[in-house]
Amino acid sequence: MSLNGKTAIVTGSNSGIGLGIARELARAGADVVLNSFTDRDEDHALAAAIAAEFGVTALYIRADMSKGEECRALIAQAGRCDILINNAGIQHVAPIDAFPQEKWDAIIAINMNSAFHTMAAALPMMRAAGWGRIVNIASAHGLTASPFKAAYVAAKHGVVGMTKTVALETAQDPITCNAICPGYVLTPLVEAQIPDTMEKYGMSREDVIKKVMLERQPSKEFATVEQLGGTAVFLCSDAAAQITGTTISVDGGWTAL
Repeated sequence: MSLNGKTAIVTGSNSGIGLGIARELARAGADVVLNSFTDRDEDHALAAAIAAEFGVTALYIRADMSKGEECRALIAQAGRCDILINNAGIQHVAPIDAFPQEKWDAIIAINMNSAFHTMAAALPMMRAAGWGRIVNIASAHGLTASPFKAAYVAAKHGVVGMTKTVALETAQDPITCNAICPGYVLTPLVEAQIPDTMEKYGMSREDVIKKVMLERQPSKEFATVEQLGGTAVFLCSDAAAQITGTTISVDGGWTAL
């Protein structure tokens, strides 16, 4: 599944799922643009490392995904966008009657509104190039719900809805728009939560993973960033040219319950 000659922009990609997807796209031959809201030497070093490892062009562009103008500027600054992966996201957990307004606003802005702005900016480039792939990283929470995650669930449902709308608007173009809906993924952030959870519940690492973190994931195994990256590469390939407006769940059976 070669993506040679394509340029991919991956939002929220200096760690975790976004970085894993960027690496798999580069492995398939795509030039990649990494992004986050920081502008550190290590951010640019990540891009340089990907370029060296996979023999592609890679760069890092800082943009705050909570700000619409910066989302659009990211696409403009990249100069080309054949593949757009909307991955940036944050989380906050609280009952809805105690949910801080500023947290609600930030989650909706970063997890949902940013995808609107980047797609709006990227689609003219894709149409001009005569080819395009959009992959929105939604969530199992884009298809189902959990308590205390009102903003996240609302945003991810919104991303799934936008995915369908953009797919219909581009159905007669050589452009597709799909969403990947992960369950729990073993990222550095999740890994860092395991010791505290072990202490809180007095459980072993194995029991914390299977009985607490993966309670709703029937496989009782985390998805990996490499698996999500491979799914994204497939959706960008010619084999997926007639797959558009749908969701692919990488959730160990969560949404089959």
